[in-house]
Amino acid sequence: MPERKHPRLTEYDYSSNGAYFITICTQNREQCLAIVGQGLAPAEPPEIHFKTAGRIAAEQIPLLMNCFPCLHISNFVIMPNHIHLLLMLEENTAGASPRPTVSEIIGAYKSLVTRQYNMVCGRKGQKLFQTSFHDHIIRDEADYQKHWQYIDTNPARWAEDE
Repeated sequence: MPERKHPRLTEYDYSSNGAYFITICTQNREQCLAIVGQGLAPAEPPEIHFKTAGRIAAEQIPLLMNCFPCLHISNFVIMPNHIHLLLMLEENTAGASPRPTVSEIIGAYKSLVTRQYNMVCGRKGQKLFQTSFHDHIIRDEADYQKHWQYIDTNPARWAEDE
């Protein structure tokens, strides 16, 4: 069996303060989260219509921030087969000792969404998301703004998504 490549930086502390751009993909890239529709007018951005899994994924975001007081999700988009999050770990350490890592936070989120979705749909033990996730450590304000814009314009690029 090939050894799985670990995508995280080995020397980086993923529990440290900072901003992170995260991409979570559905299992087998199944388009089970949402449908991207056309805007009402040609100049309007496309509309995102949540399927059951996408609605649950959206509902879990504020609940996740309640679970992790040091976490703030400043922007996100739920696409048909992936989710982009722009999250920040902040100084507030109340309740979390030791501080959670980005992997622990994303693992908890994926678990909460999957468990709720499986319960609602009468599924047992089925995966909703791929193992792991993609992360990018935000380096400065320009990088933050670039990823914020990427999230906001992602629905308009859906037609070109592979």
